[in-house]
Amino acid sequence: MKQIIIIGGGAAGFFCASNLDEKKYTITILEQNSDVLQKVKISGGGRCNVTHACFDPKELVQFYPRGNKELLSVFTKFQPGDTMEWFDQRNVPLKIENDNRTFPESNSSQTIINTFLNETQKKNVTVKTKCAVKEIEKLDEKYIVRTNSGDFEADYIVYTTGSSPKSLKMIENLGHKIIDLVPSLFTFNIKDDLLKDLPGTSFENAGISIPKLKTEESGPLLITHWGLSGPAVLKISAWEAISLAKVKYNFEIEVNFISMEVDEAEETFQNFKQGNPKKTVGQSKIFDITNRFWQKILEISKVDLNKQVANISGKEMQKILENLCAKKFQVTGKSTFKDEFVTAGGVDLKEINFKNMSSKLLPNFYVAGEVLNIDAVTGGFNFQACWSEGWLIAQDLNNL
Repeated sequence: MKQIIIIGGGAAGFFCASNLDEKKYTITILEQNSDVLQKVKISGGGRCNVTHACFDPKELVQFYPRGNKELLSVFTKFQPGDTMEWFDQRNVPLKIENDNRTFPESNSSQTIINTFLNETQKKNVTVKTKCAVKEIEKLDEKYIVRTNSGDFEADYIVYTTGSSPKSLKMIENLGHKIIDLVPSLFTFNIKDDLLKDLPGTSFENAGISIPKLKTEESGPLLITHWGLSGPAVLKISAWEAISLAKVKYNFEIEVNFISMEVDEAEETFQNFKQGNPKKTVGQSKIFDITNRFWQKILEISKVDLNKQVANISGKEMQKILENLCAKKFQVTGKSTFKDEFVTAGGVDLKEINFKNMSSKLLPNFYVAGEVLNIDAVTGGFNFQACWSEGWLIAQDLNNL
């Protein structure tokens, strides 16, 4: 029987193994850590955000800053609906939440891990943990995989190592081009009086722009101990990952906390002023923000909280609206978003055949998962790319 060695016991590697024909192949997964599927375990706060309920491949690829063109053909063959069906057939029902993120009904990532462990056990897949690959050598028709636990011979290699620099170096030594790694999905470090003492304050829909890069995003926003986070920040960090690395994470952003144009906000304020002239401005609920944040806006706008709304001058109103709708912040660094570290960069996509995820340079060699220069915004998209790519590889090998 021919030997398949899967290097990397993460999402892409296990999904591929779970779909391979064990009657045709002897399958071995090599994982350098003591546990497999570590990212699956911590995803979604331990609930595992398996995929995203977006069933149109053209729409789905819009969530991938890198890899969107290439993934279109991949998703036409296997998309989130197929993922849901795959788990359903194995008695693991998934549920779609309001924001379309999709989780196991059990709310536990262990359910997903157990499914993969059961599938691979049924297929007699050998899983070797604490097995670090040192190098891969091409020898005639085969590959020799040298590890700290001895050498393995492979007819086919499935390379799903994730994006560690060491694993990228190894595939580079085999002739693949590597696009430099930069972090994607990170939060912004900002020191500013407006954000001080307000961690945990959130905004349902805010707008963020980076004027220098002529780019903007909108979505929920969160004040943290170190600055700003939430989907709006994470999305813009993913799309601009390479540009922000170039400026060494020092740049200016402009935030619209209420997603209203200044003149629209001014109209809202004027209407409130006419209807409630005697109210003190500090206790006025004019916009959909928390009272604490409103009082902080007034404080940095140097407006007396006890002033009656009728007595707010035009100049004061302009200052308040500027801080609400067009507040400029200096970003001075980044923080990793939770433990779900995602990188842009990896194996150059031009060197991969996306019909079956095979290398265009190395025979019988397949590449999938985060080792590729593909990444997505948060919400189950990175896993979906892993499932779809792993599935394609398994289909290709099963049909050989």
